[in-house]
Amino acid sequence: MAQCLQSVQEFIQDSFVPMVAVLCSEDAEKVTRKNNLNFAELVRPFCRLTSEGHMRDPNNQVQVIKNLKISVTNIVTQAPQPAAIRKVLNEVVLLCQPAEGLVANVITAGDYDLNISATTPWFEAYRESFFQSMQASEHEFLNHYLACMLVVSSHEAQPLDQFLKLSQEQNRIQHSSDYAYPKWFIPNTLKYYVLIHDTSEENEQRADSVYEEMKQRYGTQGCYLLKINSQTSSVGSDEQIPDPWSQYLQKTILLNQELFEDGVAIVNSKNAENSVNAQDLDMLDLSVKADGIPNNFKMHPLQLDHPSDPGGNLDTLKSNMHIPDGKKTNTSTSHGACLTLSDHDRIRQFIHEFTFRGLLPHIEKTIRQLNDQLVSRKGISRSLLSATKKWFSGGKVPEKSINELKNTAGLLYPPEAPELQIRKMADLCFLVQHYDLAYSYYHTAKKDFLNDQALLYAAGALEMAAVSAFLQFGAPRPYPAHYMDTAIQTYRDECRNMVLAERCALLSAEILKSQSKYSEAATLLIRMTGEDSDLRSALLLEQAAHCFINMRSPMVRKFAFHMILAGHRFSKAGQKRHALRCYCQAMQVYKGKGWTLAEDHINFTIGRQSFTLRQLDNAVSAFRHILINDSKQTAAQQGAFLREYLYVYKNVNQLSPDGPLPQLPLPCIQSSQARIFFGHDRRLAEGEKQAATHVSLDQEFDRELSQQWKDLEEKVVAVVNKGVIPLNFQPAQYCLNSQTDNQRFPLAVVEEPIIVEVIFKNPLKVPLLLTDLSLLWKFHQKNFNLSHSGKEYEPISNEKDAHLKELQGTFKSEVMGTEVIPEFYMNSEETKVARLKLYPHQTGDLHILGVVYNLGTVTSVNSIDGMDPSSGVKMEASLVSNGMSVRGRQDLEIQGPRLNNTKEEKTSVKHGPDRRLDPIITPPMPLLEVFFINFPTGLLCGEIRKAYVEFVNVSKVPLTGLKVVSTHPEFFTFGSNTAALTPLSPTASENCSAYKTVVTDTSSACKALTSLVSPQDFGIGSENLPHGVIDIPLPDSVLIPGASIQLPLWLRGPDKEGVHEINFLFYYENTEKISKMSHRVLRHTAVICTNRSLSVKAAACRSNVFQGENDGRNGSMLVFVDIENINTNEAGVREFHIVQVSSISKHWKLQKCINPSEEKDTKLTSRERGKVCFRATTCNNSQATSGASKKYTFSDIILGNEQIISSTTPCADFFFRSSHFSQSRTTSLTTASTVPRLQADNVTKLIQQCNEVDLSIIVLWKAYVVEDNKQLILEGQLHVNLQAIGKEACSVYQKQEAQEMVLLKFIRPEIPPLPARPSVEQLSCLIKTSLHYPESYNHHFLQKSLCVVPVTLMLTNCSHGEVDVIIDLRQKSTSPEALEVHGSFTWLGQTQYKLQLKAQEIHKVQLKACFIHAGVYNLGTPRVFARLTDQGSMCETSQQNSMPALIIVNNV
Repeated sequence: MAQCLQSVQEFIQDSFVPMVAVLCSEDAEKVTRKNNLNFAELVRPFCRLTSEGHMRDPNNQVQVIKNLKISVTNIVTQAPQPAAIRKVLNEVVLLCQPAEGLVANVITAGDYDLNISATTPWFEAYRESFFQSMQASEHEFLNHYLACMLVVSSHEAQPLDQFLKLSQEQNRIQHSSDYAYPKWFIPNTLKYYVLIHDTSEENEQRADSVYEEMKQRYGTQGCYLLKINSQTSSVGSDEQIPDPWSQYLQKTILLNQELFEDGVAIVNSKNAENSVNAQDLDMLDLSVKADGIPNNFKMHPLQLDHPSDPGGNLDTLKSNMHIPDGKKTNTSTSHGACLTLSDHDRIRQFIHEFTFRGLLPHIEKTIRQLNDQLVSRKGISRSLLSATKKWFSGGKVPEKSINELKNTAGLLYPPEAPELQIRKMADLCFLVQHYDLAYSYYHTAKKDFLNDQALLYAAGALEMAAVSAFLQFGAPRPYPAHYMDTAIQTYRDECRNMVLAERCALLSAEILKSQSKYSEAATLLIRMTGEDSDLRSALLLEQAAHCFINMRSPMVRKFAFHMILAGHRFSKAGQKRHALRCYCQAMQVYKGKGWTLAEDHINFTIGRQSFTLRQLDNAVSAFRHILINDSKQTAAQQGAFLREYLYVYKNVNQLSPDGPLPQLPLPCIQSSQARIFFGHDRRLAEGEKQAATHVSLDQEFDRELSQQWKDLEEKVVAVVNKGVIPLNFQPAQYCLNSQTDNQRFPLAVVEEPIIVEVIFKNPLKVPLLLTDLSLLWKFHQKNFNLSHSGKEYEPISNEKDAHLKELQGTFKSEVMGTEVIPEFYMNSEETKVARLKLYPHQTGDLHILGVVYNLGTVTSVNSIDGMDPSSGVKMEASLVSNGMSVRGRQDLEIQGPRLNNTKEEKTSVKHGPDRRLDPIITPPMPLLEVFFINFPTGLLCGEIRKAYVEFVNVSKVPLTGLKVVSTHPEFFTFGSNTAALTPLSPTASENCSAYKTVVTDTSSACKALTSLVSPQDFGIGSENLPHGVIDIPLPDSVLIPGASIQLPLWLRGPDKEGVHEINFLFYYENTEKISKMSHRVLRHTAVICTNRSLSVKAAACRSNVFQGENDGRNGSMLVFVDIENINTNEAGVREFHIVQVSSISKHWKLQKCINPSEEKDTKLTSRERGKVCFRATTCNNSQATSGASKKYTFSDIILGNEQIISSTTPCADFFFRSSHFSQSRTTSLTTASTVPRLQADNVTKLIQQCNEVDLSIIVLWKAYVVEDNKQLILEGQLHVNLQAIGKEACSVYQKQEAQEMVLLKFIRPEIPPLPARPSVEQLSCLIKTSLHYPESYNHHFLQKSLCVVPVTLMLTNCSHGEVDVIIDLRQKSTSPEALEVHGSFTWLGQTQYKLQLKAQEIHKVQLKACFIHAGVYNLGTPRVFARLTDQGSMCETSQQNSMPALIIVNNV
């Protein structure tokens, strides 16, 4: 149970107090009525004694009485009706509400933190009123009058005669059979004579004289002179006199409906409580019939025109009981206006004198008399009978239990019965706090009543015996709770008296609670609930709930469950506010715990109760929670919830039609998933045109792809700004979402639409219909073109216009156009996307606030099932006309990403800004659209295709600075910077080739045609445009508004097969610089599927053929090209023709084809392989002049009927853009940057450069494809880069094998090792040797026996450093090649030479070979050793032997 202001001892003592009746004369009433009080009300605040009293018990022991309180009431001669009592109790609870702003207790129980009111004053008020309203009954004497005050005014003509009349009236009421009510304790009732004197009348002497006569007649202890009204009400006084009566007096409950703030009328008795049968009414008082409420029910007994009426009406009941007022009310009625503080003291002294001089002595005397009677009467008869029974039975007489007693509830004792005298004695002792003696008498009476089978009397004795045992000082015996349980069971089941059972339960529950037996108290309270009284059941269930929460281990869920039950019973009893309070307290437990059905029920009830009490905001909040939670209700129930919500919302809107739009809970909006798109709807592709993909809301966000676009944009911005990215650079973002960087304000362009994509989710199982859906915005106009405009614009918003319910099309204004969606239908549990547009007409700052719409229901669902909402607009419109809709808004509130950079941010929860809904509207900018014509979707690897690109300026602003950058710059080209290198229209050449071709004659076949070209002519290697950024040529560098231009575009299929996504970023600027937006970009992603075509492998080896000194440092070499058809025939390719092989290098060129086939071109069918050998020579010195040092030599070997000029577009473009060119360029730069220094770390590089070759091979082919019964000719080119002699190069992408995973090892860093020494194989390539001699030599050996043949040994230094060479002519060869040759020969002259060759030097040594007979000889016997000069630690290394040099010596 909740905490009470009183302790349980104080509560019980105040519930059972001595009763004192009052009879006043009319003049005495007039004296007290000056203070708006009757006499009983006048003395009521002073009825608690502050001093201790003393009296002696029958054993002559002094008994101390502390904190005694008496009850002084007017005599009412008819018992109040039960219905009237119930109505008063209902009003008491209704008026006592929780104080506003009261701080509730916070109870922590497990995971719950509950705000629960510590006290329940409404229950205490009900309990107090319940005890005060209890009528006196025959089986107990606690509510019987012990004394009667006879009050007469001193202004009476004959006060003593008036006392006599009042005394006779009291005797008539007590002893006449006409009056069964009220009840009197004993026949000889104490009469106390009070003379009240109004001091304002100034006749004090007469009052004193009358009082003297009274003392002579009634004794000094039987009368009292009370002087009041010392202050006249007309005289003003600055002294504030306290009003102790306000807390005791009720405020005319039935008549003053102003006490109710919400204007709800008080419920009548039928609504407040359930109907009660006649039997229940009879049980309240066995001597009174429940014949209904009399006609004078609403007449107040305290009105001057109507004296006290003995009828038992409701107001009579109210006059005798204290009804607390729970609400502070403004009233003009004041009490005690004529009384001073001295008068207060006189009244207090009067009550003290009456109690200690009159009442307590009278009670002490009565106790003695009763004790004597009991000793003399019952002591003889009962004691003898009991002794006889004990003697003959041989033991104690067993008491009969309650269960053994049947049909004895109606037993009545005569007033003189000894059992009643014992009970009367016990009640008197209980009233004067003599609990030990009271318990003994109650226990004795209990036995007698049980023996007589008087159940009602026995239950009363059990009840008071248990209470007396509890109240005994020092608690000599434990509290007999079973006494209370037996009494309650008897009252309820046997006697059918729920009032007495309820009193017993209230007392026992308080006692159990004081002993911390909350579980037993809760069980008792729950057992007392029933269908006969909703109010009682509600209050007891609420107290049981408080018992559960106050246990040592709080039972939170039981608390919540019983609070729900209490709220339900409060609602049935008409106590709407208390019902709402109970449901709200229980909601703390059920909220957010997954009990959705219970939570929905509670919220629904809270919403309804709040609406009934006109707490519309609370009602809206409760219904809102029902709708936004993940409800598991049925569709019908959810529909009912939604209709209730809309109805409540409509009432809220009617209260403030011009106020701000309310927040709607449906449908749910995922604000963080909102996307914003800046741009217009692009034109669709027509015919063979393909529009650039750019950015759209239909594309999914890819973080890696977004970073690629950003890198491309930064690359081109750096080119425009001469290699530096500006500090205020802001990447273009056309579509913002939760994954993009939204820390900066996005930029939008005036007159271009802004599309906001909002995701709506319908959580209900019923369809929703949103009408007139649009965006809410706030706009602050600014002029960005004028730095000092001086004009300030006021912010503009469409929130006022959003109140209009019917909007069609687009709501237009001078600042912003707002698109309105007429109808937006959502199926049950559907997630649907709405795209809302804004059209800015001015520059400035825009803030998108949210969405506004009408939320409505669809009355019929079956007719819409299975129908596409987009096609059923008309039907939906007809359906919603019968439904209910309200207009409201939902704000788009987006929380930025959590900050996690600094230590402070890591230790706290801080979020950065998300400004995607706050774009800046900039001045007009150009807008580009790009269309691709004849753009392929599938290519062969290396295939060349020509397409066209159309650029269109769809804005009203000229466009300039058009550039393009791509992730695959090797995929496309717009042609060279020189017009002569770009071919004309494809129709000008044979077979519509994309190449520039020249028809050749047969004499030029297999011979090289050369030309010089610089990479700068093709946009490669320039400082302004790095690799990948291409300038797109425009006429006059400007594209005017509305203009378009078509440009050719050559494409080459990637070397790797598969699907390729190639990104193009088109960059363009405004002719006028704008501070906010410097440029714009257009994105396009091309998807190309490539299939395998040819595989080209090439290798180079040195040639021993001596062509002369002009052949350069390395003379010539042989290039072997292997070509294989690896096409899988998926594209219908029949055969490939190798039409031309070209070379590109600064130092080498292809000279001729060594092994030409009989046919002009090489044909390769599926999986066929061919091999071609070419001789390559170094470029002439004339071609390597200083002016041409940066140029490349293109050499074409024609294998077909026409020459493809490889030095023009597109062949040269794609070579310079390929990765092979990058490799050859890196090799050449390394060679050129090397200086001939012989440091130790450069030795390896010098030796490695001996075999390096800077030669790239281009194989041009044609393929014949059959497609749709038509033969097409495809053409393409493949690149191979030869880097070193003897190292094979391949055009096909080589798959790298995955490396095996190895265990992670931690090693200690050591001193970096010295450069590795060159290998023997590398050192053997320093010197290139070749022998030059006649292949056949004739000699007449008969004439001259010795044949001497001149031989020239050519030594070529292949390195960039000086080399020491040793030539050894001594024959020590044992190789198998030498043994195969018959005979031997001898070198004449010097057998060893030591030479020093400078870098790249060619040296000739003249030798003579001597033969003695004819035959075939191998002249390749000289051994050459070489080492780098100044490398003394390095030994000479034998150089590689050349091929066998065979000579035929003929004998003539």
